[in-house]
Amino acid sequence: MSRSGFGKWFGGIALAAALAVGTEVSATPLTPFRYEAQAQRHCPHDRVVWLDFRKGVYYRKGQKRYGEGFDGSFVCLNEARDGLYRRSLLGLR
Repeated sequence: MSRSGFGKWFGGIALAAALAVGTEVSATPLTPFRYEAQAQRHCPHDRVVWLDFRKGVYYRKGQKRYGEGFDGSFVCLNEARDGLYRRSLLGLR
């Protein structure tokens, strides 16, 4: 008895489905705010950063792009980090 190519292909799909069911992906909710004071009230023990959604980076207070642009919002630093956004090193990007 020989195995057909279809059987190998179907077995691969079943294995992939079993692996996908066993893993869970969870994302930390991101709470964006229009104003810096709103974000600071939301997370009083954390820093507030400006998150540029289009570029996927956040800027700290004092950096050039902090609070600038239409594609961003104020968020808590820990939420930005948990959401896998990266920090801008120079504030110029």
